[in-house]
Amino acid sequence: MTDTIKAQGRCLCGAVKIQVEELAENVGACHCRMCRTWGGGPLMAVDAGQEVSIQGQDKLSIYASSEWAERGFCSQCGSHLFYRLKQMGKYIVPAGLFSDVDFVFDHQVFIDQKPSYYAFKNSTQDMTEEEVFAHFASLSGDA
Repeated sequence: MTDTIKAQGRCLCGAVKIQVEELAENVGACHCRMCRTWGGGPLMAVDAGQEVSIQGQDKLSIYASSEWAERGFCSQCGSHLFYRLKQMGKYIVPAGLFSDVDFVFDHQVFIDQKPSYYAFKNSTQDMTEEEVFAHFASLSGDA
């Protein structure tokens, strides 16, 4: 991970808090069908690595969205809390949970699945579905 900070975020109602030891300072947009269905639009998220502590476990609900990943949310207010890659234990966390971090928007994934009804003006590094899967396979040693 490059430029990281220690940060704490929380869900909308405050019942669940997330402490991240190495939160990336760059934010990306995921345009995959699952993220858009989950949140009604692209998921604006940051890499939170593996060192994540969650307070309020009694309000944490987890949905196994695929063989390789699961999504966590607050069962009280419905806030999205994380997308976690099961094999790597890597967390991707919605940027909106961290109100005091000034992120830099620099990448977009599943760009080939982005619908035509919205667009960001930022210049970003873009990856297609095929490129995303190849990237994560190389990180997990499955390449």
